[in-house]
Amino acid sequence: MRMWAQSLLCRKVRLVPSFGAALALVFLILASSQPAHAIPAFARKYGLRCSACHESWPMLNFFGQKFKDNGYQLMNDRDSPIWQNPSYWPATMRMTPIWHRVSTNRNQVDVYTGDTVTGTTEAKITSSGFDLSGLDFHTAGTLEKNFSFYLLPSSDPTGAFHFESVFARVDNIGNNPWLNVKFGKFELDNLLSEKRILTLTANGGIYQLYHFIPAGDNNIFGQIGDNQLGAEWMGHSANDRTRISAALLSSNDGSVLLPYGSESYSAFFAASQAFDFGKLGVSRFGGYAMVGEAPTQWLTNGGSGAPIPGSGTGNKGYHREGFVGQIYFGEHADVTVVTQHGWDSAWFGQGYGDFVDNPTATCANSTGFPAPCNNLPGTSLAPGSRAPTWNGVLVEPHYVVNPQWILLTRYETIRMSQQSTPGTPSDLGNVTTYTLGTRINPFMNNRAGFAYHAEYNWFHQDGTSPVTGSNLTSSELLFGFDFDF
Repeated sequence: MRMWAQSLLCRKVRLVPSFGAALALVFLILASSQPAHAIPAFARKYGLRCSACHESWPMLNFFGQKFKDNGYQLMNDRDSPIWQNPSYWPATMRMTPIWHRVSTNRNQVDVYTGDTVTGTTEAKITSSGFDLSGLDFHTAGTLEKNFSFYLLPSSDPTGAFHFESVFARVDNIGNNPWLNVKFGKFELDNLLSEKRILTLTANGGIYQLYHFIPAGDNNIFGQIGDNQLGAEWMGHSANDRTRISAALLSSNDGSVLLPYGSESYSAFFAASQAFDFGKLGVSRFGGYAMVGEAPTQWLTNGGSGAPIPGSGTGNKGYHREGFVGQIYFGEHADVTVVTQHGWDSAWFGQGYGDFVDNPTATCANSTGFPAPCNNLPGTSLAPGSRAPTWNGVLVEPHYVVNPQWILLTRYETIRMSQQSTPGTPSDLGNVTTYTLGTRINPFMNNRAGFAYHAEYNWFHQDGTSPVTGSNLTSSELLFGFDFDF
């Protein structure tokens, strides 16, 4: 769910005393409880309770992950839609009216002498008010037993729509749970899914680890948090303790119409194993890797050096890899840990790569055209250019007070281990972010769901303010009513 335009800043937390008091007040006012049930689209089909599949809506528990892995099936005679009431329609709409306060310490602003702009400086900007998230229109389920689908038209807050997810999957080929094939646009099969994230702020509502791009780098193709276009094979044991998947993807970050190049591909691999620790619960450990190449060179036309969409060549490589652990400490507490190591070709590190989202990028080595960066024939990298590398970790603990109330926090940090350009400060672009939040579901039945949501995020990035190159910090406080039906 794309809540609103995501900030490019990365922020550090500084606790404000009033926030703890505000959360305490929210808990006291909102903590009324009623029996909870499943998300509407599948509850209407199977009659399951919400807590059967969700640790907290929309985050899946072990059973919910197994249900998803089986292609949204319970593997019984109710899986085929032909057995459902003709009035059943597997659709859910979700939107979130919110109030939020956003503050960023260093924004580029003009300096005036009289009515003439004579320069630029930096200023803190703080704004608050009522707002809306985007709209998600989920429809998913089975077309026939072992033929599943998912369709998600999604809009931004202004009502501009795009297709966030569109895929069909053939499940249990030959009655074998190790043979499942998906085709379309889908989330990558990592244990910690950004598409079921519990947080909603602009920077806390994404996993920074999944979207990190070093300062000056122009490789947008390795964003694990974005839905990607491609095909996926996924297999799992009958009890879903063992899972493995491999996907072949177009190197375009999920963009349609081949805007970059038709001959560049990436791959994503994931595997995990679950272990039963008795009273502590079932914990899962695994690893993932995204490996690929993407274009840095385009044919041009008109004598202007403007790239021709779809003509991308000059493919350069990149990779990200890491480990994931989902560890349970009984029925109330758990923690998810994700690590990542990232590497980009020096060409990406010097600003070559994406010309669609970043058409005014300037390169360390001039190509003769001011923008966009284009690795034209004969271009060479600036002397001493290196491949940027970095390491990061994410830690997200949860405490489930009851099936309707969850407390959560998250810490992420990303540290550069090698900058692309020699002499660049070693900490340029480093990220630190903290998030604290809660969700309370007063009800969740087979027709609708509702959540009171409260969240605070701090976000910090080293050395990337637009004028002075100082540290950027930002914070956001958010309260909202998250509902679906």
